Amino acid sequence: MKTGEHNGLTDVAGLRVGHAALDRPGALTGTTVVLAPPGGAVGGVDVRGSAPGTRETDLLDPGATVQRVHAVLLTGGSAYGLAAAGGVVARLEAAGTGFEVPGGVVPIVPGAVLFDLGRGGDFSARPDADLGAAAYDAASAGPVAQGAVGAGTGAVAGGLKGGVGTASAVLDGGATVAALVVLNAVGSALDPATGLPLGLRTGLPGEFPEIAVDDAARAVLRQPPPSPEPGTATTLVVVATDVALDKAGCRRLATMGHDGLARAVSPVHTIMDGDVVFGLSTTTRPAPGPQELFAVQAAAADVVSRATVHAVLAAGSVGGWRGYRDVVG
Repeated sequence: MKTGEHNGLTDVAGLRVGHAALDRPGALTGTTVVLAPPGGAVGGVDVRGSAPGTRETDLLDPGATVQRVHAVLLTGGSAYGLAAAGGVVARLEAAGTGFEVPGGVVPIVPGAVLFDLGRGGDFSARPDADLGAAAYDAASAGPVAQGAVGAGTGAVAGGLKGGVGTASAVLDGGATVAALVVLNAVGSALDPATGLPLGLRTGLPGEFPEIAVDDAARAVLRQPPPSPEPGTATTLVVVATDVALDKAGCRRLATMGHDGLARAVSPVHTIMDGDVVFGLSTTTRPAPGPQELFAVQAAAADVVSRATVHAVLAAGSVGGWRGYRDVVG
């Protein structure tokens, strides 16, 4: 197994990722959009957190009529942030992309929110349709920016700065599996005994740098975070592959993504979190047999764990929230 060219979600050919963040005093929030290839992608979802904020997730049920999605929205702003979907929908409609209906198209854009209200000081600073459109406009098939960008701009995990992380794997048979994580959790992504990221062991050879956590840094990392309040966290994930899966298969891919999240964050799926994982298939490779499907599902868990570590390592100190690398040096 090896990483793809970018070690990111865009290694699944046809997917594009765009970030946008509010840029004004008191703002610490943003939006990330994952755009499907022309014709859309098969989608599924698994919601495990107790306090989710979502859009169009019922449509992803295997029994629902619409089979493909055209984008996935990940955004800050809690329930207010769902307004960002309007900008993505408008851009897709203008491009003629969507589910065909009499008289036009209806773009299918499932989405989920995380809580970052007031993290920059202004509770009213939250993503809107203009920010969703800006994330759409910024979408690219190249390397994915990580850290305090897009939906990860105001993210926090275990009292440290959270953010966006991504990773990919190319399996022996040629299939690609990749994930994008927006880490914003009540739980910590660190081993309390060592101060190292919990998901570090899932890394591929040479993927992560050597990290030395001295006693001073370990003491800082062991300081308890502020007491959490219900509904004030949520980690969002997109895990994707190029092998052909139906909606049930995409939901299982999302379920395996939650397994990877549980290896990299502790605790997870709590009453304080609204954790959501989307599964996508671009269907550019043939449907897998049992052994390849097993490998794809196993890789889905691993790429989510690895992407979580990249989020930890890429998130610098912002807005008074300390980044992990700024603590350990």
